[in-house]
Amino acid sequence: MNTADECEVSVFAKDCSSRQVLLDITGRWGILVLAALHQREFRFNLLRRRIEGISEKMLSHTLQTLRRDGLVTRQVEDTVPPRVIYGLSPLGHTVAAKAMELVALLECRVDQFEQAWNAYDE
Repeated sequence: MNTADECEVSVFAKDCSSRQVLLDITGRWGILVLAALHQREFRFNLLRRRIEGISEKMLSHTLQTLRRDGLVTRQVEDTVPPRVIYGLSPLGHTVAAKAMELVALLECRVDQFEQAWNAYDE
């Protein structure tokens, strides 16, 4: 596996494809979708309930974007009505694990962020 120092591409280059994937992941909903799917697979409506505040339209768009990036899988079961399950691809599991490190860090330091906001606003 390559590390950042071994890669021949750079997210800082304006035409680098990795920059688009970074934007897809770190956009308003991408990291939350990856974090939820890191916990388990979900059907669409259960995933929407898991991620409070996301609209049906935004969840659909985010899932399509992350599928295009090769991070999310969509499995349709041949039932009536069809049952659609979203999960992570192998690459998605790798990316989501790193995203979860950031999520855990942010959750554990929320008190420090609140202190910083209060100090800034004074």
